[in-house]
Amino acid sequence: MDLSSLDLAVRVLHVAGVLIWIGHNWANVVQTPVFRRVLPHDPPEAVRDVFIAASKREHGIFRHASLVVVATGLYLLWRRGDLVDALLLSGPSAVIGLGAWIGTLMALNLWFIMWPHQKKVLGFIEAPTEERLRCARITFVASRTNTVLSVVTLILMIAGAHGGLSFG
Repeated sequence: MDLSSLDLAVRVLHVAGVLIWIGHNWANVVQTPVFRRVLPHDPPEAVRDVFIAASKREHGIFRHASLVVVATGLYLLWRRGDLVDALLLSGPSAVIGLGAWIGTLMALNLWFIMWPHQKKVLGFIEAPTEERLRCARITFVASRTNTVLSVVTLILMIAGAHGGLSFG
């Protein structure tokens, strides 16, 4: 595989990861603005097991899409020779660099704030009702934060990649 084919494949993975990650945020924040119980209060064990497996798969795809976005984005900046300037927020790469930093913060928010709490909310980890309610609020705020930041990040990434804003 030559480098142009690799670059195209990485770019497609980057865009696909962004669509999955932001699409999941959109579905959870905009289309489902409040928490709704999916299962009855005490479902049969088989129903619960199927729900947990499907939910783990969905949330796994969502979480791992964030890692794909960050990794492919860093690769693309490196291939362009803009990685250092972008990360240091200097020159014409400052705009896309700011988008990369915000995207990285979003991934950290997802993995280290949302996910540990969401496991309790979804029942992947047993927790008392009080703890699940506390975790639901934290997950709610962290998810909304990522959704707002995703709009800013997309604007910065597009502007940085296509010259809409330029410094230096």
